[in-house]
Amino acid sequence: MTKVLVVDDEASIASAVAYALRREGYTVETAGDGEEALKHVETFDPDVMVLDVMMPRQNGYDVCRTLADRQRPAILLLTVKNDIVDKVLGLELGADDYMTKPFDIRELMARVKALARRASTEVIPLSSSEHDIIHLAGLTVEMFSRSAYIGNQSLDLTPKEFDLLALLTRNPERVYSREALLSQVWDMDFAGGTRTVDIHIQRLRKKLDTLQGLIQTVYGIGYKSTGKF
Repeated sequence: MTKVLVVDDEASIASAVAYALRREGYTVETAGDGEEALKHVETFDPDVMVLDVMMPRQNGYDVCRTLADRQRPAILLLTVKNDIVDKVLGLELGADDYMTKPFDIRELMARVKALARRASTEVIPLSSSEHDIIHLAGLTVEMFSRSAYIGNQSLDLTPKEFDLLALLTRNPERVYSREALLSQVWDMDFAGGTRTVDIHIQRLRKKLDTLQGLIQTVYGIGYKSTGKF
């Protein structure tokens, strides 16, 4: 059963979101600040975190920073600010999606559902068993275990980063528009827009380190992986 951690210092909001999620069959815990949230991550091990930005004792950005270098839940960031800079900052710090308060609970539920699907360990549908493991330019991508390696070094990828890498490397030289990547990786009309794709590609390239040139920008269109790197 999918586990969701709801983090908000406004108890009424946390309670309402938790109630709606439980009605949909999710296992839910709540936290009232960033420090409490991090403790719940260790003990509850959520699949998805609905995380408010403005909180005492570590805000949402601080929580994202703390979790950036470890396996972490998919994060839906809640913010009262409508400034694109604040939203981009959250995505750059590792959030997978964001919503601006006040929000429609139905939209929040849809976004949690999409994140839960992507955070699951289900195998990406494959056309044949030969594609269970991809070897490309020193990179190994294992679909079944959702793992990626450069040589013997494991890459610590978020669910979205892995899905982007898997999609691009399964079809070297195929160009994907930003809109196509949003549709196939986020599986919905994502409010973050195409800027979200760019931010996740940047983060993925950093983690690929010496192989970051494996993912190439096709100007005016989108991205592709190259099989000749």
